Amino acid sequence: MQLSSTLPFSQASENNKLPILEILRPHLTEVHSVLEIGSGTGQHGEFFVDQFPALNWNCSDIPSNISLTNQRITARGLANFPEAIALDVNEPIWNCGFHDCVFSANSLHIMSEISVTSFFRGLYQCLTKNGLLFLYGPFKYGGEFTTESNAHFDDWLKQKDPLSGIRDFETIMKLATDAGLMFLEDNPMPANNQLLLFKLL
Repeated sequence: MQLSSTLPFSQASENNKLPILEILRPHLTEVHSVLEIGSGTGQHGEFFVDQFPALNWNCSDIPSNISLTNQRITARGLANFPEAIALDVNEPIWNCGFHDCVFSANSLHIMSEISVTSFFRGLYQCLTKNGLLFLYGPFKYGGEFTTESNAHFDDWLKQKDPLSGIRDFETIMKLATDAGLMFLEDNPMPANNQLLLFKLL
């Protein structure tokens, strides 16, 4: 379905949706409900419900972004693509309902370190036992950037917000383990990104 060009649009989401689909496809066949944290323009949700008509994709974002996210959702008017909920990972109560998958793309590096910790600490509120967590974005390994362009991107992020920045893979692993998650996969992706997969034990 072709939507109005006036809807909020992310070129990054447009570029990465097909590579992400290739990794998620075999896993989503067993998934009924996804919660996306940090949905932005809603393009990922729109794309995945078109690929998986039986899948319920639930968008969320911080309160100030909800009206932007809901523009695309409202335009589609699909039963399995409901109105986005306001979700601030720093709040103690998420009111997110339970889902068998959580997906978040390009979010951890724009959060503060405290918010990243809060993200993992809050997952128990919305992820069912044996549920999957997918994290897409750039990461550092052993304290080193994977590419020079990621190092420049990190500098750019910190100029906009000193609390943001590309996160260490090892830190993410520790937070995930502490949250009861088991690491399953680290998939290299285009544009110097990774797609990490975890499972809640």
